[in-house]
Amino acid sequence: MTSLKVHNIETAPEGSKALLENSQKSFGMIPGLHGVLAGSPQILKAYQTLHELFTQSSFNEEELTVVWQTINVEHACHYCVPAHTGIAKMMKVDDNITEALRNETPLADAKLEALRTFTLTIVRNRGNVSQEDLKAFYAAGYGEAQVLDIILGLSQKTISNYTNHIANTPVDEPFKKFEWSKENVVS
Repeated sequence: MTSLKVHNIETAPEGSKALLENSQKSFGMIPGLHGVLAGSPQILKAYQTLHELFTQSSFNEEELTVVWQTINVEHACHYCVPAHTGIAKMMKVDDNITEALRNETPLADAKLEALRTFTLTIVRNRGNVSQEDLKAFYAAGYGEAQVLDIILGLSQKTISNYTNHIANTPVDEPFKKFEWSKENVVS
């Protein structure tokens, strides 16, 4: 049972209707998260804008997935982990990367592991990172733009993860086969 309403185009506030229509066109459905966010046109627009901006950031598909899933798993988001598992498959991200992220195990690629580790450091320490943390991240081949891009991704994921916790958003049908919970992590 959700504790926040999952809207459709008919039940959404007027300011959310066009945004939900865009979701329908983009995804072939209205993702449950978008339906919940539609309760506030401003947050739905903010989420969609952050998503677009983050996908246009300096990160490639694997790196986007690392940032998204690292945050989703750390926040134990029952909705976003399966959704981003499906999204990673659509983006042709190696399943080994996705499984390592879902299971909180180190990534085989050292650069991606540095991204995962630094993202976790930002999340767990609420942005309070040390010079040593930054140096290690830079030594892996990343720079200041990527530090800021992680914060952009975190902004998007904070909206979705927190909303899904409060709403208990049902996992969308296409992603049910990727269901996940923190309790079932195989590390």
